Amino acid sequence: MSGGTIAFVFARGGSQMKGKNLRPLAGSSLLARAIGVAKAVHGIDRVVVSTDDDVIAAAGLAAGAEVPFRRPAALATDAAPEWLAWRHAISWARDHHGAAALERFVSVPTTAPLRVPGDVEACLAAYDEGRWDVVLTVRPAERNPYFNMVRLDADGRAHRAADPGIRIAGRQMAPPMYDVTTVAYVASPDFVLRAEGLFDGRVKAVVVPKERAVDIDDEWDLVTAEAFLRRMTGKE
Repeated sequence: MSGGTIAFVFARGGSQMKGKNLRPLAGSSLLARAIGVAKAVHGIDRVVVSTDDDVIAAAGLAAGAEVPFRRPAALATDAAPEWLAWRHAISWARDHHGAAALERFVSVPTTAPLRVPGDVEACLAAYDEGRWDVVLTVRPAERNPYFNMVRLDADGRAHRAADPGIRIAGRQMAPPMYDVTTVAYVASPDFVLRAEGLFDGRVKAVVVPKERAVDIDDEWDLVTAEAFLRRMTGKE
């Protein structure tokens, strides 16, 4: 292909889980793990960290990424949609290197430390089919709104969250559901700049096994990731 692919790792300093992006997992920080996987992916030309934080920037450089800009503070708050940080990164790449430098936009979040390069490569391959604005990753859901998820009315009465109109006696009869996970995103830069969110366009999902799709949101997730990592590396 002509044109380039930059993998961005978005890592702001003010995460709700204190210091999350630099938290260690088996001796390597979540940031370093994301950078390491991105650098190992066939088809990625550069790895760039988008951050507002000097400590994270230094850690990104030490892990082998580029940190050529700082994310504006207004795009690094809890309330700021990461979609806007994506736009900022795309605009930076085009302003400094031209549109050809970013034919495919890739985000490799720090929050999915058990991914492997092949998971990201599968997303790139799906995007290169030419039919999708965005490719994201999903894992089989633990709960199903057609079977074992409920909503409560004002009296506290439970109702099935989604009603398929037929009696479902077991989970196997329910339509399969998936959780969106943060293993990787691949998108058209033009789509990100014009749309307001992921599902404004044509979205393709790549299914990733549960053990490689742990999302780190809290301390329990880190414990879970450590357990899966020990199993994956045979160090139980």
